[in-house]
Amino acid sequence: MANETNVPPPKPTTLEGWVKLLDGVRLPVPQESHDRVCKAIRNNRSSLRDIAELMQESPALALSVIREANRHTHGSMTEPAENLDVALNRLGLKRTEELLDRLPAEPQSEIPKALRQLQLISQHATQQANGFFANRLARLWQDIHWGSLLFLSPLWPMALTHPHLLEEWELRVIHKGESARKVEKQLFGVRLLEICLALVDIWRLPIWVQQGYRLLLNEQRELVKVLRIARDSEHPLRQQNRLDDDPTLRRWLNQPANTVLLANGLALSAQQAWDCPHAERWQYLTSLYLQISMDEVQQQLHQQAANSARQHAMPDLWHPAVSLLWPWGMNRIHAGLLPAPAPTTEDLSHWRKQCAELLVEPSRFSNAMHLTTSARDALVACGMRRVMILMADRTHANLRVHQTAGLPKEAAGLNFLVSQSSVLQRLLSQQAQVRLTPANNAQFSALLPASLRSQFSGEHLLLRSLVNNGRVIMIVVADQGGGPFSEITVQAFGKTAQCIEKALSTFSSRGQ
Repeated sequence: MANETNVPPPKPTTLEGWVKLLDGVRLPVPQESHDRVCKAIRNNRSSLRDIAELMQESPALALSVIREANRHTHGSMTEPAENLDVALNRLGLKRTEELLDRLPAEPQSEIPKALRQLQLISQHATQQANGFFANRLARLWQDIHWGSLLFLSPLWPMALTHPHLLEEWELRVIHKGESARKVEKQLFGVRLLEICLALVDIWRLPIWVQQGYRLLLNEQRELVKVLRIARDSEHPLRQQNRLDDDPTLRRWLNQPANTVLLANGLALSAQQAWDCPHAERWQYLTSLYLQISMDEVQQQLHQQAANSARQHAMPDLWHPAVSLLWPWGMNRIHAGLLPAPAPTTEDLSHWRKQCAELLVEPSRFSNAMHLTTSARDALVACGMRRVMILMADRTHANLRVHQTAGLPKEAAGLNFLVSQSSVLQRLLSQQAQVRLTPANNAQFSALLPASLRSQFSGEHLLLRSLVNNGRVIMIVVADQGGGPFSEITVQAFGKTAQCIEKALSTFSSRGQ
């Protein structure tokens, strides 16, 4: 029996699968924005410009309108609508109102946090784009504005369907420095940039968005060349001479479309830290693009971040402007690198109640499934977010999944050959506990069945054998989401295991 908690929709593993899934997602719109726009549409005094300005308050609404306007332009000579004004003119008020009726409208607080966080980054990027580039390229401000706002929009539906994958990608690629290509292959089965580019093409988003993704995928050599020049920021004349020596590279750098990529690079990297290598890379590129000093770039960058926070910050979301108040060098630590929170008094009370049920004599359990269900619930109550209880056969040749919690339903059907894992052999030979940490994760993970290890992403894991009458009959595998354990929970895990063993002993001796 499996106890599923927050199990996402089936995860695609191909580009076509991801595109089909994400293209079909309807993004929720804040109820307040939805109501204001509907009211404006019904007001005869409202111009399309007024309605467009109201729509800009909701990135999801703006994207939905532009997508709807471009829905029937594939294969035609019609130019795609690249901004909200054109989209509204093309749709007209009636079709726009019909679209609004189809969109899910929810209170802001009920829209998933992962989606709101991504949209906040997009709004921050738009603020950076307007501050750095829109005034300098005034005739192109619409292209800069909408390209910057919609650049990350292909990821918005994924923040609804698989937020944990984006969270894990950020943790492993940005904070732990793992290879993006390798991580994306494991998490998505395909490059994340390829998914984004495919959706950009289908949705017919602004051409500058498309160019940005194509650059990241296919023009990395040019990007590296420019970055090498950009890092020589102390010698602007030498930078200019190097660009003059390569006119093709200079033209490549000076494309107006690059403003969209630069703005999103600045906003996205600031989520980690203002002085991290990712952030410095985009700051150097912006400095070279605008031919201004790094000091000026950083000053404007921080000013625009503060302006963005004043307009868009929410109490439960992270805005990097907050860290501008911190001492230099102090950075936000990703939640995945922090120990899990200690259980509350209420949690511990519930856990003790679950353990007490295991210790009742004579045994209250009618069969093994009844007992292991209670054991699973006790492990969850002690703070474990993902749990798998494996039952050994009589010969100790196989382990099959008997109970799960917090895992996909497919995990309930897994079966493991003990002979293929020295760790499982050791756990079955005697009572033992193995704790995986970043220091030994690579060593032990290589000795575990891949199909078992893949169920528990992260570098922190507990495995413990459970004994009855001197013989190991079960193995418990558990973690707190893959991040560092709360030490209180680790202690509670050990005590829970003892309670389960006591329950097994009482259950096996019933009727004697």
